[in-house]
Amino acid sequence: MPLERLQKVMAACGVGSRRACETMITEGRVEVDGKIVTELGTRIDADTQTLRCDGERISAPRRFYYMLNKPKGVICSQKGDPERPRAVDFVPSRVRDHRLFTIGRLDVESEGAIILTNDGDLCHRVTHPSFQVSKSYLVEIEGAPDNETIAKMRKGVWLAEGRTGSLEIRVVKRHRNRTHLEIRLNEGMKREIRRVCARFGHEVRRLVRVSIGPVDIGVLEPGETRELSPEEVSALRDSSEVVIRLGSKPPSKAFHRTRSRRRTPPQD
Repeated sequence: MPLERLQKVMAACGVGSRRACETMITEGRVEVDGKIVTELGTRIDADTQTLRCDGERISAPRRFYYMLNKPKGVICSQKGDPERPRAVDFVPSRVRDHRLFTIGRLDVESEGAIILTNDGDLCHRVTHPSFQVSKSYLVEIEGAPDNETIAKMRKGVWLAEGRTGSLEIRVVKRHRNRTHLEIRLNEGMKREIRRVCARFGHEVRRLVRVSIGPVDIGVLEPGETRELSPEEVSALRDSSEVVIRLGSKPPSKAFHRTRSRRRTPPQD
């Protein structure tokens, strides 16, 4: 696991609020591997280092990672809605009370890959635009855009919030009245894919996210969940760290390489 600030780890373990934990540290009440720590900037690995407060062992909370194939009509919000189920309602009941976050929000009409976890650091790394973790979608639109229109869609358009970044688009199949596209983006304005397609007169009939970074939805049916493997969790973390190490994400063989220019979290 990556190093995290001591007070953040303590708060996640239920010792107290982050402010209260900072006070405990500065008062010399906290030990890391048997040594008293009073520096608030101290970073630790909660999985390998031993923590104590006032002599009592602090146990790190178990982390959960689940992939959900979100059905249409399900909301990603944690707030209850008597008329709509939440994404968190689909994970096993024993983990629902562990403050799960959704990695990669989808609007109520969209379907596909959602990751639910109580690992706040991983959630931040995968969702924050600066880490450039891509997400891939299968999109069915009305009509049959020509190559010139597809090229314009790739370049981005102006929306109310500003100009969209470049999209990686591959035409999967064209019919007379509808077209299937595969679209990849690193960042996204709210409902970006739907709004970009509508700008060119092609309403989205169905939008399914098929992967988040290197982790794909696999054979999950709508409403089904599965626990991510340790290898998948590591791959997700590595997909965000490659930007830090190399300055950019390696190009994909399936798509044209693009650079996104916006700084708002993805919500398509």
